[in-house]
Amino acid sequence: MSTYRERAHRQTARASVLRAIASRERSSHLSAPRVPTVGIDIGGTKVMAGVVDADGTILERVRTETPDKSKSPKVVEDTIAELVLDLSDRHDVHAVGVGAAGWVDADRATVLFAPHLAWRNEPLREALAARLAVPIMVDNDANTAAWGEWRFGAGRGADHLVMITLGTGIGGGILEAGKVKRGAFGVAGEFGHMQVVPEGHRCPCGNRGCWEQYSSGNALVREARELAAADSPVAHHILDRVKGQIGDITGPLITELAREGDPMCVELLQDIGRWLGVGIANLAAALDPARFVVGGGVSDADELLIGPAREAFRRQLTGRGYRPEATIVRAALGADAGMVGAADLARLVARRFRRANRRRAERAHRPAFDLRLTPRGWAGEQ
Repeated sequence: MSTYRERAHRQTARASVLRAIASRERSSHLSAPRVPTVGIDIGGTKVMAGVVDADGTILERVRTETPDKSKSPKVVEDTIAELVLDLSDRHDVHAVGVGAAGWVDADRATVLFAPHLAWRNEPLREALAARLAVPIMVDNDANTAAWGEWRFGAGRGADHLVMITLGTGIGGGILEAGKVKRGAFGVAGEFGHMQVVPEGHRCPCGNRGCWEQYSSGNALVREARELAAADSPVAHHILDRVKGQIGDITGPLITELAREGDPMCVELLQDIGRWLGVGIANLAAALDPARFVVGGGVSDADELLIGPAREAFRRQLTGRGYRPEATIVRAALGADAGMVGAADLARLVARRFRRANRRRAERAHRPAFDLRLTPRGWAGEQ
């Protein structure tokens, strides 16, 4: 019986912490301290860090390549710490927010799984807090991008917002009433793995027909390379551009040629856009947001992508003609959305920390605060 009561007490305490975090998100950005924080955006190819002020302005940024995924998680954590310490040499850093490309648990402490990094149940917040004498916030990178766009970009003024990030795959974030919706286990918004084509293309996740296999940077490049490998007449222009090296065909190159009017590249972006619209229509049926914000590297194609997406959305929307339609817009912050959003979310943590004797991020050999999140708040805040 005592074991049951203890378990119930722990669950109640954890629920109380999560409710407190959610409450801070809804309103605390209005009263959070106007102090500089660092945002980190960790992707499969790069780690970008920036000092961001309370208005979303990037004061300075640094970036480096993501260490190879075969290396230990500590290598990536070393990289993050060094970027923060580099920035802290020139700025008064009060908190650090991390947007990680992977599944982050509901406590925003552990990266459960990262497809492009060797993180499996990695206690990232604890690992970084042990090295940096400021509070740490960890979240999924699409969630931080959604927050950044809602606060400072194309999502401003939308109480119900869905963010879709088109890059190597598809990520997503959901905001309702100024709160990021993370789900019971913290992994909501994995839109890219909704099945849109039964028995379709095999996805690295293990399933077939996932949305990101038809509308993503990988899908765009795959289709172009297949046409080039088949020596299709429509691919001759892009083959000339890469001097016959099919492996050199990239998403940015396809977008560049589409802007120049290359028919094949225009058609490929239209195809990606149509699949994007189909998926957005499904999300509208499930979530009914007021606005969809499309970001990520593929969104650089702008209306070459967004235009076909809007058309397909209108054709596929359930109850079309008899319901209000959500708007579909391109993200305003571009590749900076995740970094800016992570920094701004970290300011909410800094708000809880401001009663303590704040210190700049310091070198690992100096003693750090105990920054574990407890039911009473941050353990270092006494």
